[in-house]
Amino acid sequence: MIGCGAGGVERLRGELVEPAIERGWQVAVTLTPTAGEWLRAIGEVERISQVTGLACRVEARLPGAGRPHPDIDCYVACPATANTVAKLALGIADNQALTTLGEAIGTPGVPVVVFPKINATQVRHPAWQSHVDALRTAGVHLLLDDQFAAHGPRSGNAPGIPWSGVLDTVERITD
Repeated sequence: MIGCGAGGVERLRGELVEPAIERGWQVAVTLTPTAGEWLRAIGEVERISQVTGLACRVEARLPGAGRPHPDIDCYVACPATANTVAKLALGIADNQALTTLGEAIGTPGVPVVVFPKINATQVRHPAWQSHVDALRTAGVHLLLDDQFAAHGPRSGNAPGIPWSGVLDTVERITD
């Protein structure tokens, strides 16, 4: 799972990681630098590592260091910021989370699921639709808010994260 610095990322462990483990999944977590900073500040990076039994990655590993995560069967980026979605669509891999996602897109047979946590002004940006189109063309399962209208609370322009809906979608994709 990939977590980005969007509202709701502080609930990643309790709302996405632990329920995924309860469904029988082995979960490895990588965070963008901003999400890593936020979650370190509240002790969540350590809690995620404890719950998963794997290091919660933020930085790239050093040359010669072993891989901290096993091979991944499916990548889930939730919440994903507009910045992460745009960079992913353009092939920009300037942090460990984006490098991991970009490599996954190029790996045959490995599903990539992205739930953008964005607001209406970001959707209206003229480049947004081209990013969505590029990711869908690459086979990314982009879960947009209108697919989850019945899930989660809404606040202002930014919808709540439909955590269980994301997990249900991943199960459908990977079955």
